[in-house]
Amino acid sequence: MRTYIRRDGNGLQGRAPSHKPADTPMDKTLDTRMELANRLFFRLYQCANMLHKTGTRAIEHEGLTTQQWAVLGALSRPQAEGGMKLGELARYLLVSRQNLAGVVGRLERDGRVESAADPQDGRSRLVRMTASGRQVWQRKALPKIHGFYEQALEGFSVNDMVHTVHYLLKMLENMEKIDATDGGDEEE
Repeated sequence: MRTYIRRDGNGLQGRAPSHKPADTPMDKTLDTRMELANRLFFRLYQCANMLHKTGTRAIEHEGLTTQQWAVLGALSRPQAEGGMKLGELARYLLVSRQNLAGVVGRLERDGRVESAADPQDGRSRLVRMTASGRQVWQRKALPKIHGFYEQALEGFSVNDMVHTVHYLLKMLENMEKIDATDGGDEEE
């Protein structure tokens, strides 16, 4: 009889019997790898949900959500000083143009960003942060975001953070390959 690890909300807790044939060393390795993969992706899912929940709470007094935080952060980079095309911004943030359009629309309504015709391509629109948006971003949101980072990364060394970024980028590259193979973002 083969045993599988059973999971509860707090991680691994015990073993549930299975009536599968005896394990080979390769089966055990694959089982262990898949169990760890499942745990890893489940924790990423939980982290993403908690980032949305607690991150939004950190900046809600500025009238921002985590999605708006991501857009303003992307537009605050020196490379985006002249603005970004909506499609370019969507690719940078790895979101659909349709979802991004709603977020940008709300930021535009609140005076945080503006869009204008691209001088080099009249069919495209450039999205850029307004002076008011930049002030909210730099003076109000960023200090709260930095405080949130400090709390969320409590106990992480610089080395821990470097390693985490490395492994997340490696995983992101692999998922981008999957996305490209599956057809990617077909809206564009």
